[in-house]
Amino acid sequence: MAKKFSELRNKMSPEARARSDARYKELVQEMPLQELRQARKLTQAQLAETMHMTQAAVSKVERHTDMYLSTLKHFVEAMGGDLDVRAVFPDGEIKIKQFKELTPTAGQ
Repeated sequence: MAKKFSELRNKMSPEARARSDARYKELVQEMPLQELRQARKLTQAQLAETMHMTQAAVSKVERHTDMYLSTLKHFVEAMGGDLDVRAVFPDGEIKIKQFKELTPTAGQ
């Protein structure tokens, strides 16, 4: 019989819980667009309406591994977010401001 996660978690040591929490935080910081949309409780149809495109076009964007920054920016903004492009180096990170004025084209 399946056990509730809360029961299993209660049996974990504090160290194991801390490792589990840290791993969870890592995983929710990185996710594909489809999972991000689902986590925001949006359907492809809802997003398509906001973005003035078809549901099929939203599905296509979610499957792309390479796209224009303007398309990604439009997708994120349609979910209520803001796209932030950064360059990460061993000694710090820099926000790239060049892409701030991107104008998205529907269906890109």
